[in-house]
Amino acid sequence: MVTCEHAGNRIPPEYAHLFRGCDRLLGTHRGYDAGALVMARTLAASLGAPLVTSTVSRLLVDLNRSLSNPGAWSEMTRSLSTPDKQRIVERYYAPHQQKVAAFVDKAVKSGQRVIHIASHSFTPVLNGHVRTADLGLLYDPARRGEAVLAQYWKAAFAERNPDVRVRRNYPYAGKGDGLTRSLRRRYPHSSYVGIELELNQAFVEDGGLRWRALRASVVAAFEMALDRLGRAGLVLA
Repeated sequence: MVTCEHAGNRIPPEYAHLFRGCDRLLGTHRGYDAGALVMARTLAASLGAPLVTSTVSRLLVDLNRSLSNPGAWSEMTRSLSTPDKQRIVERYYAPHQQKVAAFVDKAVKSGQRVIHIASHSFTPVLNGHVRTADLGLLYDPARRGEAVLAQYWKAAFAERNPDVRVRRNYPYAGKGDGLTRSLRRRYPHSSYVGIELELNQAFVEDGGLRWRALRASVVAAFEMALDRLGRAGLVLA
């Protein structure tokens, strides 16, 4: 399964008044994850995997945060009344969570193991700090299946594209608050493996051949990792 929680920066018309003068902000990494939707579509099409996406801006409500996390709401929506927030949750937050959970539920009940790739991207420079990776693979180190898959995926990249800098649990900790963590709490490691794929937006900004080549490499390295796991007789559990 492939998901993209920050696929766009759309603000529904009924909330446009909250974002007057915010056009520039909505176009930044705070508004959405540039390139993440293209990567998600590439992965889903290449792997024949179901795709669940949302194009509502994370500044309305962040679909990759639990609602108990203050970071789920931005400075434009944090002061809304509880009923107003609940309407946003019902219309834009809950449907995405429910679609993802429904797929995992169905797969697990049929005896399958779900490998979930959540497609995200990060700004090359944050608060003056230059990020030192082209790709990040985020996972929970305590979940053996996730650790093994990330290890093999990174190794496949090193063999295929040694010039691409791949780091694990960078630029964020994989076990932090997010959709993958909420799913880990619901399903055992034998049923669910969740990896957040983080792309450096520098590739998206460059565009062209470099960006297309990176997307192709992500898919090829993932397929190589799965193949080698199978050949080694390893299971993601």
